[in-house]
Amino acid sequence: MSGKLEGRIALVTGAGTGLGSAIAEALAGEGADVVVHYRSSAAGAEEVAERIRRLGRRAATVRGDIGVSDDVRRMADEAFGAFGRVDVLVNNVGDMAANQMSWRELTPEAIDHTLDVDVKGTMLMTHEFGRRMLDDQQSGAIVNIGSRVVVEGSPRAPQYAAAKYAIIGITKSYAHALAPHVRVNTLGPGFVETPALLAREDWRSGRREAVLARTPLGRIPQAADVVPPIVFLASDDSRHITGAFLVCDGGHSMIGA
Repeated sequence: MSGKLEGRIALVTGAGTGLGSAIAEALAGEGADVVVHYRSSAAGAEEVAERIRRLGRRAATVRGDIGVSDDVRRMADEAFGAFGRVDVLVNNVGDMAANQMSWRELTPEAIDHTLDVDVKGTMLMTHEFGRRMLDDQQSGAIVNIGSRVVVEGSPRAPQYAAAKYAIIGITKSYAHALAPHVRVNTLGPGFVETPALLAREDWRSGRREAVLARTPLGRIPQAADVVPPIVFLASDDSRHITGAFLVCDGGHSMIGA
């Protein structure tokens, strides 16, 4: 680790489990103090916070539903109150409709849930934290976690693809609105072998092999494999990048210039 985020304060949503926990620990490894957000995984969030403290960094946990505006404002109050500022926000929370195996299973409830988490939640967090970054400190970096699904769509879960497309719109809009002091970018990972993906029925019955066959780099990444580009977008290494969408999927969905 090179201390790219030394002295910075970061908040990572959904950091009690999976990819979010790996992101939080990586930011701490680069020198950041971290606010670990969770909604239901309190024990996991506290374990992540303790691992961050063992790295010599400060850590706090904050609970809330990112789709509820009152919760988002309270979480911002707590985060800024605990550390005085927030320099990096990683909007990691998202719903990939893991239990839906076909577009034929689509329900109004499934649409509402996915859009509420991915679109409304990402927008509320970006708006509230971005506003404070701009007004209170005139600096900051926001990294939204999107998906490579925007390249090809999703015949399995169209609402998931729609939500991730919306995140690109949110990113570009706030990249303009918060410029020049706060940068906003999206990382589009492909399949990442988190516990949620490993538990999916289609992943255990041939989907993994099909994805591997179409991936030039020939492997499915672990959470730690997609963290470095997030650190890049959060750090000064990407100081002249905003409103961007960076694909990180081993070449699975190569796109033209």
